[in-house]
Amino acid sequence: MLPNAAKVYDNPSEAELREFVAEMPNSKLSEFDNYNVSTDVVARSKASTYIVTTDPERHSDQTIDVAEYERLAALQDAYIANQEMIKIDGYIGSDPEFRTRARLFIEKANANIAAMQRQLYYPCDDPGTDPATTVIYTPNLSVDGYPNDRAIAVNLEDGVTRVFNSDYFGESKKGGLRMWNRLVYDRGGLSLHAGCKVVPVGDTSRTLLIVGLSGTGKTTTTFTKQNGSLPVQDDFVALMPGGRIYTTEDGCFAKTFGLDPEFEPTIHSAVTAPEAYLENVSQDDDGNVDFFDTSYTQNGRSTFEFAAIEHASGLGLTGDVLLILNRNENVIPAVAKLDAAQASAYFMLGETTGTSAGGKEEAGKFLRVPGTNPFYPQLHDEQGNRIRELLESHPLEVYLMNTGSVGGKAGDDQAKKVKIPHSSAVVKGIAEGTIEWVDDADFGYQVAAAIPDFDDPELLQPRKLYERQGRVGEYEDWVTRLKAERKEYFSKFPTLDPEIVAAVE
Repeated sequence: MLPNAAKVYDNPSEAELREFVAEMPNSKLSEFDNYNVSTDVVARSKASTYIVTTDPERHSDQTIDVAEYERLAALQDAYIANQEMIKIDGYIGSDPEFRTRARLFIEKANANIAAMQRQLYYPCDDPGTDPATTVIYTPNLSVDGYPNDRAIAVNLEDGVTRVFNSDYFGESKKGGLRMWNRLVYDRGGLSLHAGCKVVPVGDTSRTLLIVGLSGTGKTTTTFTKQNGSLPVQDDFVALMPGGRIYTTEDGCFAKTFGLDPEFEPTIHSAVTAPEAYLENVSQDDDGNVDFFDTSYTQNGRSTFEFAAIEHASGLGLTGDVLLILNRNENVIPAVAKLDAAQASAYFMLGETTGTSAGGKEEAGKFLRVPGTNPFYPQLHDEQGNRIRELLESHPLEVYLMNTGSVGGKAGDDQAKKVKIPHSSAVVKGIAEGTIEWVDDADFGYQVAAAIPDFDDPELLQPRKLYERQGRVGEYEDWVTRLKAERKEYFSKFPTLDPEIVAAVE
């Protein structure tokens, strides 16, 4: 049951939502005739997110008890009684046999969040049916005693997330998907923080899953074309036994920083359409947008519907390839091929350099996030063990892809950047099976000896770069350091399959 409100706008139309957004004082019409909203909170608030539970040992992330959740709920319900609210209903997922009813209940004062969420939900054919996941969202209600007076309380048992004092759209999007993670696990699968694309190869096609933290190139890799490939999903999919894939969203929440029509024409065309919504994108008083200006934040965003672009259907897909993105800056090659044991291990490691999508506390820092999924609400050990089970039920080709640099931070004199054309050549080579592989003596995986249309062997085999620069000792120090750190990291997960741990020793 939703709390009572002063007035409820029940599933307003796209045109009505646009009118509501136009009334917002922090909303500006851009040169593209779409609305750009500047928010106070510019990234997700992990430090303010809590799982509601009577058993904290069942969760890897921070928790609150049921009594505290009920106190917060009563506080929010009392506030909503005097507010005008918008209700948005839809589905997470497109397949009638797997989709999940979802709902957002949000203050009208923040109508852009409702408009953006409407673009991501699949349309609902029965708004009266009780949803499995509900996000009750009050961006203008602060709560004392929580980090930044902000709280996101996730009640998995009731399927309700309550959000306080954040006007960042990502808390709505992730609110539903975080709870959906639990539903997928209970059905025998695993939710992947992943894009999905279909790549034609001769008379057939291959389905690729691309997992990675927000801002590490997941969307770019998904949308970049190889052989006329088409995106299926941008952010979350379910991987089920037998390799079956289910989608989640009917649109995309794309990062706009550095958006260049030359390298990302599909995303650029969708983001600059009148129907899209922008969030925290740099814009001058005349409405001119600058995707490269980060003076306010690097985490500028946009939502658009998949109907705005050419895309492939998400129905009836079975996975062929899993790409694990790692935005690294030392000794990780542009691509490495993983064997069956390594696949679960590197998935569980989730190594990457954090971006502004995770807030200031993550940006630029080296992270390990199991499954590259910061929204998994239960024990992270489960992710590693489940992905191993799923890969045994339906083996996928699994690859580690570095979307960062080799030899140092991008821009350093001794470093080399892995650019979008490099990554695109890697994906094309994987899809077509045209990469020549050799064993890597340091990490045990395979690295590429040659890739068609890839012009830099030092990005493929980082040791060569370090050798040429007289930095072999530094390279070997990195190898020793990473192995030791990975072993220590896996010790945090006592129920993780020992064979997964042994794969990186």
